[in-house]
Amino acid sequence: MNQIEIECLIKDNPLVDKLIKLEPCYWFNPNITTLEIGLNYVGLDQQDIAEASNRLKRFAPYLAIAFPETLATKGIIESDVVEIDHMKTALEARYNQNIAGKLLLKKDSHLPISGSIKARGGIYEVLTHAEKLAIEQGLLSYEDNYSKLFSDEFKQFFNQYSIAVGSTGNLGLSIGIMSAKLGFNVSVHMSADAREWKKQKLRSNGVNVIEYEDDYSVAVEQGRKAAESDPSCFFIDDENSKTLFLGYSVAGERLKQQFDHMGIVVNRENPLFVYLPCGVGGGPGGVAFGLKMAFGDHVHCIFAEPTHSPCMFLGVYTGLHDKISVQDIGIDNLTAADGLAVGRASGFVGRAMERLLDGYYTLSDQEMYDLLSLLNQTENIQLEPSALAGMKGAIIVNHDLQYQQRLQLTPQQLQHATHLVWATGGGMVPAEEMQKYLNADAS
Repeated sequence: MNQIEIECLIKDNPLVDKLIKLEPCYWFNPNITTLEIGLNYVGLDQQDIAEASNRLKRFAPYLAIAFPETLATKGIIESDVVEIDHMKTALEARYNQNIAGKLLLKKDSHLPISGSIKARGGIYEVLTHAEKLAIEQGLLSYEDNYSKLFSDEFKQFFNQYSIAVGSTGNLGLSIGIMSAKLGFNVSVHMSADAREWKKQKLRSNGVNVIEYEDDYSVAVEQGRKAAESDPSCFFIDDENSKTLFLGYSVAGERLKQQFDHMGIVVNRENPLFVYLPCGVGGGPGGVAFGLKMAFGDHVHCIFAEPTHSPCMFLGVYTGLHDKISVQDIGIDNLTAADGLAVGRASGFVGRAMERLLDGYYTLSDQEMYDLLSLLNQTENIQLEPSALAGMKGAIIVNHDLQYQQRLQLTPQQLQHATHLVWATGGGMVPAEEMQKYLNADAS
């Protein structure tokens, strides 16, 4: 975009000026509507989530054998929810802002197999593809015990096929580890911001890692091109995949079960606010869809992005979605939050979910580092920088009276609210790398 086009964009969308200046800001979506109305734009429903949930249950016996760390949960890949009272107190002091209600952390950062939220969507899409191939060849039926997949026969079968994906890191980890375990030949096209340890982890699992000096969009495009030239190769498209989206969406019903077990009620008098770090949008979009289906209009989902990569904020706020990138308005898309280093948002997710997402906000890399250190000090929980993006959400919600009034929330309802920070990654970060994150704290 030239300067005149940018000035016109700012005139119609004033917050773009703050985005360009890398100033942390937030926007609550005035076009939010009910689940009943918003669902019509998604193109998926409860039956699709149920199908995804059942597929994961079918694969559970296989996963329990292939990955012993899932044995305790009988092959179900799920994370804990923990209350973080000490962190809540520290946040209130840091921002001089009271947080009404309870503050919880959803530890997708510590999901088994790949240590991030991508263990939901990424692994699910690989399993979906593997099941399809095996059933088409008459090697598997839905009634089988899927533990039979853990055999040399199936490894040799899957070894005839390839899988490719473009990634900033965590999606590549989940798809690479899962695909290699099944026996696929897998290539992960890694963008410039991908962490070295993630590349090494993949290579140690027999994955072909292809590195680029460009950002996420280029890695995805190159991965797509490589797959097109090979008929036996399946490309996993993080930008547009409904299968990935559905893998993430199962989290909604799982969280509802966890809340029931914890005695946490979600209704008009006890609202739920969920803060989700956002990169291209597939993970947080799918989780938000699942949450909406599980809790209806009583859950309010808010996306958090780095000031240097606010692609979903920019796309939805301007209404341009994937027709605009952060680079188009002069933002560099360089951030320490490698999982969120995406310049152009998923057009599918932005358009499908724009009426069901309450808001968006940005925060600086340094703030993520500071919050990372604060969580370590107060709760002894270690995450990667991108996973801290959601930690400021409860502060913003409690600060903005206009948003509270729009929701017609009384002080009593706010007092009974649950604030859930979705921690998206960090469980597999090597100790020396984690120490570097902690040392980047400026406080």
